Amino acid sequence: MKDANHRPRESAAPQMLHTPGPTLVPDAVRDAMGRPSMDLSDPRLETLVRDCEAGLASLLGTRRADVLMYAANGHGAWEAAIANLLAPGAEVLVAGSGFFAEAWAIHVEALGGRVARTPIRPGRALDPQAIETALRADARHRIVAVFAVHTDTASGATSDIAAVRAAMDRAAHPALLVADVIASLGATPFRMDEWGVNVAIGGSQKALMLPPGLSFTAVDARALEAARANPAPRAYWDWDKRKSPLLYRKFCGTPPQGLLMGLRASLQLLRGEGEDEVFARHRRVAAMVHAAVARWSEGGKLRLFVTEPAERSTSVTTIAVDEDVDVEAFRTVARDRYQVAVAGGLGPHAGRMFRIGHLGAVHPGMILGALGAVEAALRDCGIPIGEGALQSAVQAARAEY
Repeated sequence: MKDANHRPRESAAPQMLHTPGPTLVPDAVRDAMGRPSMDLSDPRLETLVRDCEAGLASLLGTRRADVLMYAANGHGAWEAAIANLLAPGAEVLVAGSGFFAEAWAIHVEALGGRVARTPIRPGRALDPQAIETALRADARHRIVAVFAVHTDTASGATSDIAAVRAAMDRAAHPALLVADVIASLGATPFRMDEWGVNVAIGGSQKALMLPPGLSFTAVDARALEAARANPAPRAYWDWDKRKSPLLYRKFCGTPPQGLLMGLRASLQLLRGEGEDEVFARHRRVAAMVHAAVARWSEGGKLRLFVTEPAERSTSVTTIAVDEDVDVEAFRTVARDRYQVAVAGGLGPHAGRMFRIGHLGAVHPGMILGALGAVEAALRDCGIPIGEGALQSAVQAARAEY
C-alpha cells in the first residue's frame, strides 16, 4: 500500500460530509437556527413547538401518537423509552440487526432491565421469524416490548418493521413494538399507525438535516398507559409530565429554541419538496452508491456488506474490506486531501469497513463528487478497484428517473 502520510491543510472550500450522521445542514436550516431566542411566554414559541410536533407526526405517519421532544441525542430517546416502559426487572426482546440493536440492548441492561435477543445475521436485516419464535416461547408474557431498529447505521441494513408487527400478531403476544427510526426517518417511508408501532424514536442529525442535540419519541395511547402503570422512578424522561399543555413542562425546563427553529425549517424543506420526491431522491442516490461499489468490488478488495439488495438502506452504504486494507489511512486521505468525510466501521467491524452516508440534503451531483473523491483516495492508497464506477453511478441515477 502506498504511503498515505501527508499534512492536513486548511481549505476555504467546505468539507463534503458523507457520514451517516452528522449530515449537511442546509442554509435555510442554519439561518433559522441563528434567529434570536424568544421569551418563554411569547406565543410564537408555543406556535413553534406545535409546528414541530405536527410536522414530525406527519413524517412519522401518525395521527394518534403524541410527539415528545428532548434536548438530547438519540441515546437519550432510547433511555426515555427504557425509563418509561420497563419496571424494575422487566424484560424486552431486542431484534438483532447490527451494532445499534446490540448497543440498545446493552443500554437496557445498564439500567437494570433484562434482555432477550434474536440472533444478528451479519449483512442482513432483522429476522421476523426469530421474533415470532421468541415471543411464542414467552408463554408467561414476561417480555413487555420488542425493540427493533429500522435502519442500522453501522451495517447499512433496513428492516421490515411491518413484518415485525405481523410476527408479533401471529404469536398473539401483547408486547409493545418500539421502533428506532433515527437513521431512516426522512430517508425512507415510515408508517407508525399503519404498521402498528407503539413508540417511535428519532433524532435530529441525520435525514432531518440538523446538528445533533434534539431527539424525540412518538408515543401512542397504549404505550402511555403502560408508562403510567410503571412504578420505576424517573424525572427528566417522564412521558406523562412532558405530555402537558404547559410549554416548560414539555421540555422539563427551557426548550432548545435554536434546534426547534431549525427543525421547523427542515420540515418545511421536506414538505416543500414532497415526501414521495424526498424518498425517490434518496433511492436514486443510494442506487448510485451501490452501483459504484459494485464496480469497485471487481478489484477484489472490497464489497457491499448488506448481501440482499432489498435490505440495503437509502441512508448509508457499508463497504467491507479485506484485512490488508488500511481503512483509516484511506479515510484520512479522503478527508484531508479531497475534503470528503466518510465514516468508519463500528464495534467488531472497526477497521474492517467504511460507510458512505447519503441521507438528508444530498442530490445526485453531490454523490458523484463524493464517489469521485472516494475513488481517488482508494487509488492513492493503492487499493485495487474495478473501472467504470462513476459511469455505473450515472446509469443507476438515470434508471431511477
